[in-house]
Amino acid sequence: MDEHVLPTYRRADPVFVGGTGARLTADDGREWLDFLSGIGVTALGHAHPRLVAALREQCSALTHVSNLFRHPFTDELAQRLASHTCMHAAFFSNSGAEAIEAALKIARKVQKARGKGARTAFVALEGGFHGRTFGALSVTANAAYRTPFAPTLETTFVRAGDVRALERALANSPAALVLEPLQGEGGLNRLGVDYLRAARELCDATGTVLVHDEIQCGAGRTGRFLCAQWAEVVPDVVTLAKPLAAGLPIGATLVREELADILAPGDHGSTFGGGPLVSRAALVFLDELDAGLASAVTERGQQLERGLDELAGRHDAITERRGMGLMQGLCVPGRAADLQAALFEAGLVTCTAGGDVVRFLPPYVVTAADVDEALALLSSTLDGTLN
Repeated sequence: MDEHVLPTYRRADPVFVGGTGARLTADDGREWLDFLSGIGVTALGHAHPRLVAALREQCSALTHVSNLFRHPFTDELAQRLASHTCMHAAFFSNSGAEAIEAALKIARKVQKARGKGARTAFVALEGGFHGRTFGALSVTANAAYRTPFAPTLETTFVRAGDVRALERALANSPAALVLEPLQGEGGLNRLGVDYLRAARELCDATGTVLVHDEIQCGAGRTGRFLCAQWAEVVPDVVTLAKPLAAGLPIGATLVREELADILAPGDHGSTFGGGPLVSRAALVFLDELDAGLASAVTERGQQLERGLDELAGRHDAITERRGMGLMQGLCVPGRAADLQAALFEAGLVTCTAGGDVVRFLPPYVVTAADVDEALALLSSTLDGTLN
């Protein structure tokens, strides 16, 4: 199957052909409990009846129309996102990386509009991951990702949580600070409330555009629509993607009202971004979230957190549990890859993060029974792998 596909992924052997809820089925009939959800994407699980019905209906009506024209769903989606976030306007694209690219361009355009066109560099945090395109890669901390494609955009990386280091970096007048309130790929590192508030204050004091990357931790995964809302912080720009269209490709770059007119016609664009099909999917996701799924995320997140804490207390190899809501991880220094592989063999799909963390990103529709089953699989696998 891989002969004509560029070898950019280390893919596992099973060929998945179907799924229902939080379960995946391979072509040989074997079933897995899916606590990865396409790396935080399939928020409504697999074959969600309402999503399937909406997409079938939309495919029979209109799948694509250029952004040179309107269709019924883009404006509604933008308005719904504004009401959930205290942001004002949205640009739609196809991925998280594209959402970051738009954010970086907006930051530079903001500085030019202020007469500060020399402010072209960026500040980002160690442990942060923002995507693989050139701009997104430039603000991604892992040097191994950047080095093969250097030189990238000028970026200063500072230690997450270090307010003084951030103050020094912002004193150099960058265009923007880019951060994840809860780092995903970097190892489920949560930035503290005090740090997020200090970052907001420092950006205000230095005229730096504050970009919150909520591609993985946003859209309700931590129990609030934005992770920033736990700190009562309003960024200048927010990027969303992964779960927003419940499995279809989407990116959204949201801006505060003061920046809503910063991009003029022709400044940026996307052929497919915000099309009828994907916007319809996103509206179904938001409908489900508002109809009670947000509360279920909180309940299942608490259940998962309690179970992981209990397991961490029983195994010396686990140094800590990290994360919030349905974005959780166990830190297992030197053993994360082994544990992830063993869990997969046991029938539980997860992934690693930051080298030492096994990451759990179940769909929002995960049930209490699913969480109990996952914890039981994890418990037996831990006993067999780490003891």
